[in-house]
Amino acid sequence: MSTESLRIVWIYPDLLSTYGDRGNMLILAHRAQQRGLPVEMHEVRSDQPLPSSADIYLLGGGEDGPQALAAQRLIEDGGLHRAVAQGSVVFAVCAGYQLLGSSFYAKGAKCAGLDMLDLSSDRGPARAVGELAGPIDARLGLPPLSGFENHGGRTHLGVGVFPLARVTTGVGNDGNSEGAWHGKLLGTYSHGPALARNPALADLLLRWAVGAGQLPPLDDTWSDRMRSERAAAVAAAARQ
Repeated sequence: MSTESLRIVWIYPDLLSTYGDRGNMLILAHRAQQRGLPVEMHEVRSDQPLPSSADIYLLGGGEDGPQALAAQRLIEDGGLHRAVAQGSVVFAVCAGYQLLGSSFYAKGAKCAGLDMLDLSSDRGPARAVGELAGPIDARLGLPPLSGFENHGGRTHLGVGVFPLARVTTGVGNDGNSEGAWHGKLLGTYSHGPALARNPALADLLLRWAVGAGQLPPLDDTWSDRMRSERAAAVAAAARQ
């Protein structure tokens, strides 16, 4: 692989860091470094300009107020839009996922999103909390999604995006689909952190970032064991 550093930016950890989603950055860095690819990790706070030259941008979960403030500042900054126009990868979770759409609700008010994915979010009838699982879009060539969700929103996809997965356990977007992707932008309601529970998804983001069809395999014994344990727990709960 190239010796040029992979640049990963975690966006606004001071606002969007409620559910341990920093783990997604650590997983990406670890899996890249295990393959001999140098990594630069940058945490950009909401009072700092967002660089537009990184390879991967990460958005995490957050509460309503910080989510609305993050949207406002990202729109004003414009750096993420410039990065995507240049071909950067974006991986967004929960509140960060909603930010990528045209609108979302925070504290009862409709807020403008970044309008980067063809979707919108509003409030659901009840909070979705628990395991989240289902087969991922076959075009991505990944094993089933495994994760944990904790959100009050419901997300409605337009014709310009593809669902990340079909829900077999949990709620996700609406009880039927979960997450969305288009181009090199991918969003999900899955915590866990998502990339710790879905290493193949982490590798997909890395492949998008470095332009590789395949990456050298890694020993995923422990993550596979965790995935199997969670799948068994879900199956046991369904039988009760």
